[in-house]
Amino acid sequence: MKTDRLPTLYIPHGGGPCFFMEWTAGPPDTWDRMAAWLRQLGGSIGAAPKSIVVISAHWEEEQFTVSGHPQPPLVYDYYGFPEHTYRIQYPAPGSPALAKRIGDLLSGAGIRAQIDPERGFDHGVFIPFKLVYPQAEIPVVQLSLKAGLDPQAHVEAGRALEPLRREGVLIVGSGMSYHNLNSFFRSRGPIAASDQFDAWLTQAACAPEADARNDALRRWEQAPGARASHPREEHLLPMMVAAGAAGADAGTKIFSDRVMGSTVSAYRFG
Repeated sequence: MKTDRLPTLYIPHGGGPCFFMEWTAGPPDTWDRMAAWLRQLGGSIGAAPKSIVVISAHWEEEQFTVSGHPQPPLVYDYYGFPEHTYRIQYPAPGSPALAKRIGDLLSGAGIRAQIDPERGFDHGVFIPFKLVYPQAEIPVVQLSLKAGLDPQAHVEAGRALEPLRREGVLIVGSGMSYHNLNSFFRSRGPIAASDQFDAWLTQAACAPEADARNDALRRWEQAPGARASHPREEHLLPMMVAAGAAGADAGTKIFSDRVMGSTVSAYRFG
């Protein structure tokens, strides 16, 4: 890693509060490997970042919106899970100053943006980061997806945020590289579409030139297994922001696992 800037990441956040409960919808160890990988992720980055920006699949607004709450509450936006999972805590502080900086960067790039002073962390933030940085001491700011889910708009938003990497800010897209819940829960073996799409996504993310990478990601719907892997693309678009913020830095696959028949991967840029 270059010492003058942090990488950007695209990570899986699992299924609901899956890391903090007994999993009965599949093999009991379904999420164990992902959880173990998330636990070591912070150490693999090196020194703790000054703050974190998370683009979660679980927040969409008409225009890009930044969380500005100084002490964000948690949004338990999952349903039908054990009662104790609605008492999970992750008391990381927010950062109104970073929220304003993000808004200024987006606006400076000609991208409409607003700050929501009340927004809390959804489970795309607090579930994985309770493993990545369990002390909950690093300020976290959340950035929404933009309604319409245009991949180009999300790559451009990432580009606008690239300067944050030199300011000690870790930029993380939180989603799932495969997100077809109907196939996921009905699978009795490997899901061919997920393997096809994962192979394409890895080739695109790891392209040696950033322009080629971003052009491929913009055209993700043309990939083998694309719509079968993402009937709706909200869990993929956080990767577009991470890739846009990567600038010229190349991507690397840093995790992959078979989860109930599907292939789920994570990527690092820089």
